[in-house]
Amino acid sequence: MGFCSVLPNFASYLFASNSKFMSQKTKCLIIGSGPAGYTAAIYASRAGLHPVMYMGGQPGGQLTTTTEVDNFPGYPTGVDGPTMMIDLENQAKRFGTDVRHGLAEKVDFTSQPKKVWIDNGDEIEADAIIIATGASAKWLGLEGETTYNGLGVSACAVCDGFFYRNQTVAVVGAGDTAAEEASYLANLCTKVHMIVRRDEMRASLIMQDRVKNNPKIEIHWNSETEEILGDATGVTGIRLKNRVSGATEEIALTGFFVAIGHQPNTSIFKGVLAMDDQEYLITEKGSTRTNVEGVFACGDVQDSTYRQAVTAAGTGCMAALDAERWLAAHHLH
Repeated sequence: MGFCSVLPNFASYLFASNSKFMSQKTKCLIIGSGPAGYTAAIYASRAGLHPVMYMGGQPGGQLTTTTEVDNFPGYPTGVDGPTMMIDLENQAKRFGTDVRHGLAEKVDFTSQPKKVWIDNGDEIEADAIIIATGASAKWLGLEGETTYNGLGVSACAVCDGFFYRNQTVAVVGAGDTAAEEASYLANLCTKVHMIVRRDEMRASLIMQDRVKNNPKIEIHWNSETEEILGDATGVTGIRLKNRVSGATEEIALTGFFVAIGHQPNTSIFKGVLAMDDQEYLITEKGSTRTNVEGVFACGDVQDSTYRQAVTAAGTGCMAALDAERWLAAHHLH
C-alpha cells in the first residue's frame, strides 16, 4: 500500500481527544472508485502524486453488480464485474495508491489546500482532488430488481444486451434513453416490449417515431410492472397492470431493462461545484476541470451520455493528467 505525500509520523497526524479523528495532508485525493477512479489512481500514482483514494459507499462502483463484462478491452473471454474491479484496484495499489474504505460526507473547496471529511472521522487536506463518485441507476422499487439483478435485470442495454440475442426482453421508460435502449435491443432481440406508464412518451419525436415504427417493438401504454417473475435461473417474465382498465397480463421474457434514468452521486457538491439541470458535474470542454481550481471530475459523475466503463476509464486518465499538470503549474508537484 502506498503512502500519502507526508511522512507517517506523529507530526503528520492530528488526533482529537477521542482518538477517532484524523487530519492528514496529501497532494492528490481521489473520491470514489470504479473504472474512472482506479484509472485516475494508476496514472496519478505512476506520476509520483502518491494519491489517496476513498472508495465510497459502493467500492468498485456499478460494475460490482454486473455478472459479466464482455466489452472492456483486454478481456477476450469476458470478465465478471467484481473481478474486473479487483484487478483495477490491485493495479492501482501496485503503483502505490493508498486505497481506503470510506465515504466522503462533506467538502470545503474555498481554500487551499482543500478539505474533505470522511464518514469514518478522517479529515483530509488535498492540493488536488479528483472526483469519481459515479452515478446510480434509478429503479422502480420492485423486489425482483434486487433478486434478479445480473440474472435478467439490468439498467444498461449497451452493456448487457448482447447476452439476450434472439430472446424476448422488456424496457421500462418513456424518455430518449428508454427509446434508444429499445431500438438497440431490437437489433439483437426477437421481441422488445416497451412499458410506458402514461399514454404518451417524453422522448423526442424522432426517437418516438423510431420505436413506433419498429416491428420488433411493442409499446404497452398506461402500463406498470407489478412483478418481475423468475426462478433459480433468472428472469422468466413480468406481470403488467394497465393503469386505466386495471387489467393484468403476464409476458414471458428473459431480460428486463430499467431505463428511467440515472442519478449522479453529487449531493455533497451542491452549492460547491457547477452542475447541470440533472445534477451532473460540469467539466470544461476537452478536459476534466470543474469550475473550482484544482478539482477535477471523471466518469459517470460528469457523463450523462455514454456511461460506459471504457469511457469512464478514459476520463479517469484525463483527470490524473489534468491534476498532474495543474499541480506542476502551481509548484505543488
